[in-house]
Amino acid sequence: MALMWVIKCKAAVAWEPNKPVVIEEIEVAPPQANEVRIKIVATAVCHSDLYHLFEGMNKDGFPTVLGHEAAGIVESVGPGVTEFQPGDKVIPIFLSQCQECHLCKNPKTNQCAVAWTRIHQETMSAVESRFTCKGKRVLQFMGTSTFSEYTVVHQMAVAKIDPAAPLDKVCLVGCGISTGYGAAVNTAKVEPGSTCAVFGLGAVGLAAVMGCKAAGAKRIIAVDINPEKAEKAKVFGATDFVNPKDHDKPISEVLTEMTNGGVDYSVECVGNVQVMRSALESSAQGWGVSVIVGWTTLHDIAIQPIHLISGRTWKGSLFGGFKSKDGVPKMVKAYLDKKLKLDEFITHNMTLDQANDAIELMKNCKCIRAVMSVSPQ
Repeated sequence: MALMWVIKCKAAVAWEPNKPVVIEEIEVAPPQANEVRIKIVATAVCHSDLYHLFEGMNKDGFPTVLGHEAAGIVESVGPGVTEFQPGDKVIPIFLSQCQECHLCKNPKTNQCAVAWTRIHQETMSAVESRFTCKGKRVLQFMGTSTFSEYTVVHQMAVAKIDPAAPLDKVCLVGCGISTGYGAAVNTAKVEPGSTCAVFGLGAVGLAAVMGCKAAGAKRIIAVDINPEKAEKAKVFGATDFVNPKDHDKPISEVLTEMTNGGVDYSVECVGNVQVMRSALESSAQGWGVSVIVGWTTLHDIAIQPIHLISGRTWKGSLFGGFKSKDGVPKMVKAYLDKKLKLDEFITHNMTLDQANDAIELMKNCKCIRAVMSVSPQ
């Protein structure tokens, strides 16, 4: 095994909640047993990064290095790692797949019993960290921390991908695109000829629109309060666009009237409990399926039991239902085979030094995906 050492490199450190990140020199320790050290080539800003920084704001979750939607190249591996070797192109994943637990072996779920023992849910950080900065331990956000030139990830949370894949594009598969696309295809199980509604047209929502189209939906209604999203939604397959602000009645009533009783499938990609309820109420009373994708831990949700008693199904979807190590390489292959759009999501190309600018673009809904180049490919 090659001699391994601490790497000093650049990272965007979030020292405290609701404050700009700071470009710092950090130390990244060598990978320990079953770990992989990765040179991050490209990383994107996802709303979950913003949620931790500006909404969740758990002070125990700082200092941290954000980022969980990325692609890179294996630099070194720790003892016991046989699946990866230096030079492999990989995507780190926030949702592990140990491939051995009862959940990993169950085809009905993409959850992993080991995954949540490695991540503190309340702080959204890994139990262990290989980062230090100015003598202080820095947390690893979601066990990935990709706003850094190098990171160390457990091999359960790394997917090896086709060496032909352009890392500055396929990085998006690490979270948002898989999450939205899979919510439609895997969780809702959208059927050919069906009618769908997607609430929220960020990258996840647009990916859900794309998933509905790939599954053969004949009508896809895109719902957002930003009228500028209408044209973008059509690029991914939307047939209609509805802005709730244009109507003086609840959006669920508008969609029910548009579809003669409600949509077959609705997908909520906002993370707002009121929108979750609207999405459920927009689905057809006797058979509608509504999927919650948007993340929040800040509020409870209230519904009328009759909305479910009458025949609707309400489901949740994490990472689009994909078993991560299995699903990510397949999504990358679909992109290489021109069966999946990725380029169209990228509205800004930036550098790690511009991390605060990229965060502001996302915070102010001025981008779909801002991809930061971190290291040369």
